[in-house]
Amino acid sequence: MSKLELFMVGTTHLDQAIDILKAHKDEWALMPMEERIPYYEGLVSKTAAIAEDWVFAAAKAKSIPTDSPLVGEEWSSGPWAFIYGVDSILGTLRALSQGKPPPIGKVRERSDGQIIANIFPNSIYHRLLLNGIRGEVWMQSEVTRENLHDNMAVAYKNGESKGQLSLVLGAGNVTSIPSLDVLDRLFAHKSVCLLKLHPVNDYLEEFFLEIFQDFISAGFVQIVTGGADIGKYLCGHEYVDHIHITGGDKTYEAIVYGPGPDGQSRKERDEPITNKSMTAELGCVSPVIVVPGPWSEADIKFQAENIASQKMHNGGFNCIASQILVLPGTWDRSKGLLDSVRSTIESMAPREPYYTGAGNRYDAVKNAYPNGELLDEPGECQVPRMLITGLDADDREQYVFNKEVFVGVLGQTALPGADAGEFLQNAVQFCNEQLWGTLGASIIIHPKTMKELGAEFEDAIGDLRYGAIGVNAWCALAFLTAESTWGAFPGHVRSDIQSGTGVVHNSRLFEKPEKTVVYAPFTPFPRNLITGEMHMFPKPPWFVKNKQAHNVSKRFTYFQAKPGPMHLPGLFFYALRG
Repeated sequence: MSKLELFMVGTTHLDQAIDILKAHKDEWALMPMEERIPYYEGLVSKTAAIAEDWVFAAAKAKSIPTDSPLVGEEWSSGPWAFIYGVDSILGTLRALSQGKPPPIGKVRERSDGQIIANIFPNSIYHRLLLNGIRGEVWMQSEVTRENLHDNMAVAYKNGESKGQLSLVLGAGNVTSIPSLDVLDRLFAHKSVCLLKLHPVNDYLEEFFLEIFQDFISAGFVQIVTGGADIGKYLCGHEYVDHIHITGGDKTYEAIVYGPGPDGQSRKERDEPITNKSMTAELGCVSPVIVVPGPWSEADIKFQAENIASQKMHNGGFNCIASQILVLPGTWDRSKGLLDSVRSTIESMAPREPYYTGAGNRYDAVKNAYPNGELLDEPGECQVPRMLITGLDADDREQYVFNKEVFVGVLGQTALPGADAGEFLQNAVQFCNEQLWGTLGASIIIHPKTMKELGAEFEDAIGDLRYGAIGVNAWCALAFLTAESTWGAFPGHVRSDIQSGTGVVHNSRLFEKPEKTVVYAPFTPFPRNLITGEMHMFPKPPWFVKNKQAHNVSKRFTYFQAKPGPMHLPGLFFYALRG
């Protein structure tokens, strides 16, 4: 039997899965709301039942000891994120079933007319447990206060619609991404879904089969595993209507234009080989902008840990792992902050490079910067962490300005500015014009400086062309809060896709979002009582040096699955000891 014949025999189960979905896609699209809701309700209890097994399987795959605080990463970005996403979807569906719009907070209007909707916090428990954190979705220019609700939940207002079959090519790094992407296709687009897991985390299959059991039995979801050959076959399948990918821009281009030189030639002519609709989340050279201000030594230490966490969370294998630290060139605190970031990273134990291709990507950076500062001893780990300082901000050819490294490498550059406002303007221009991608960016700013800048600071946020912006927070908070939109800044075309197209999560079903902005406290509780910030949020559990991250995140997960006051004492106990 030839290789082709063997492959075709091996695709029989794929065709069968697609046939099942094809037979039920109209049923799902036309299903009444009251019948749709119970499917989502069942996801929470099923996830809670296998949550610990899910987390420990992920920890094993990433060589994290099960008693390590780093396991907290797998709780928060795994089952917690998924359960939170389901809960948020249910909030929208229940509102729609009662003839109400999706639940959002206050809506405000910027001086230029841009509409901003408050989306987080949305419950008394979030106000208590995540006190000081808030989120907003900023709309595209054509959305007005008068037509905002017309630009929400459009898929549920159109009446009868033709069913759609979506293929989700799952991410391999963060374990909740594949399941959340499936949720998005089911919920926001009323599409049945075929999930192909990434080979790096195909161990998740058994957990997702359990979680989505009701959807699978009804013919609305199917799950398969396999390598690039399987993905290629599915992308070209005649019955697949839509493809969603979380991954790299080169993978996207291979799907759209084909691989190799022929594919590159087709890209240059913009002649795609597929006519299927696509959405994609494809990574970013993510910046952290540090605005000068009256920082104390305690501020330096805390924010250094904030920056180091944004880089080293999940071993650096995140699509918005901070890659470029943008410091004020004349600020007397810049050197101290950089030194503190360096020492913070050095104090962390190196992690196993579980993600495929890490060595090759590190070698590429090392070749570009042979004098880069290694933060690990020779032979201490397979893929050392690296700090590249003093990058010329005017040099458009800098490798780390143009390539997402997807390893533990942090670059640093400095920009001029006579004051905080001028520096911030320069930083926004630099990020927009010099750095590849538009997925996420972070700004760290002292509350006094933010107050002094006033509207100028919000204008800077408005000018930043990123799909998610964190203020004193890692922009990944927009990933974790399902009401947020998650995706590139709108406007990329397929021949220059960069961070992708479309958004996911978006549980309030905004039709034309521009960006999500999340805010967190500058100082943690209780030190904030000295600085005047009014909140009760301690050291965040996503900080890589939080000693209780595993205990906090585990308890947060079970609280999210079944909220109640009985969880609160344990949560507060561990949160305040982090």
